Amino acid sequence: MEDLKDYARQLGLEARRAARRLAVMQDSVKSEALRQIATSLRAEAEALLEANQRDVATAEAANLAAPLVERLRLTPRRIESMAEGVAQIASQIDPVGQTIQAYNRPNGLRVEKRRCPIGVVLFFYESRPNVTADAAALCIKSGNAVILRGGKEAMHSNTAIATIISRSIAAAGLPAASVQLVQTTDRALVPILLKQRDLIDLVIPRGGKSLIEAVVAESTIPVLKHFDGNCHLYVDQHIDGIEQQVIDVCVNAKTSYPGGAVCNAVEHILFHERAASRLLAKVCDALAARGVQIRADELARTLYPAAVPATSEDWTTEYLALIVGVKVVRSLEEAIQHINTFGSHHTDGILSTDRAACERFANEVDSSSVMINASTRFADGGEYGLGAELGISTDKLHARGPMGAADLTTYKWIVSGQGHVRG
Repeated sequence: MEDLKDYARQLGLEARRAARRLAVMQDSVKSEALRQIATSLRAEAEALLEANQRDVATAEAANLAAPLVERLRLTPRRIESMAEGVAQIASQIDPVGQTIQAYNRPNGLRVEKRRCPIGVVLFFYESRPNVTADAAALCIKSGNAVILRGGKEAMHSNTAIATIISRSIAAAGLPAASVQLVQTTDRALVPILLKQRDLIDLVIPRGGKSLIEAVVAESTIPVLKHFDGNCHLYVDQHIDGIEQQVIDVCVNAKTSYPGGAVCNAVEHILFHERAASRLLAKVCDALAARGVQIRADELARTLYPAAVPATSEDWTTEYLALIVGVKVVRSLEEAIQHINTFGSHHTDGILSTDRAACERFANEVDSSSVMINASTRFADGGEYGLGAELGISTDKLHARGPMGAADLTTYKWIVSGQGHVRG
């Protein structure tokens, strides 16, 4: 245990030293490091695939659920996507030093609100190795040092990616401790890290609900939470002329990722009763044809008898599987109330030709992303033009929704005078 305490302390101390240098680093240096990371990820794709195969083989031997194995797996396409995300972040405008607001006071003082790095970020994540590169790139761009603690099931993959990152940032002249991957899977280290509040400024857990709840319970450091994605689509009564679009969006939102095991996959579809008689069975048939199990309330089952009866627990469940809950509602108001009551405030959408209904839905649904006539699967940093994301925050303070580099900054007030004194 003493060794773990020493290790945690060393991680924090080195990260703090690196953060101070990163905070004043020129963007040209940070961006060059990111370009080198992207180049090296592409050049060393075969080595990454080999390391990843070791993780996948271990996971399959341990009978890890198929959707979780799929999230763990790297492919040439996923490595290219990872590299492209890093390259996109490199090309973005540096958020550090941006003026958010500036004005002159009547007494002649100049008041400016300017973006600055948070400092040291401790990031917990599970399964997906690409998150190692995403998190490192976003933290480098925003001038933050990051301590990465990935899931044990991806240790070989994460280590291979982190090695590439370390070489690239060293070659570009960044502090070596700008990005540190925790080298032990011992869970006893976690609560120790979460007590390093003098060295770590922010904790971001990205993963299952149990992981996030454990981090929140243990941490003495502020935690930015990325809770589950109980996402909804509401099919409004006004759907004339977009019936096929409704079917396509519902199917895409549930099935575009293998196994449906992503936080922005739709988990529940609500139909206005006037739309249900026209489209509910067609949507359910299209989903069932893609292997999706339908769980429906009593009204929905009268229109689609093949559905499994839904229980009260279904409405609060994030399935992360090819399962979808279906419910018939009598009004837009009932749909909004259901989503705000049972949803996780992640991503929810409306399908409708009525602009007023869409605007009301967007204004009243309390979620980090609201989709209008689009799949919930677009709730993603890359799709929003952020290059990548550190996760999708379901908090309201300090960031919400997909988190890019700008969301990893805070701000400071800079006040300029000419010998001003306060009377």
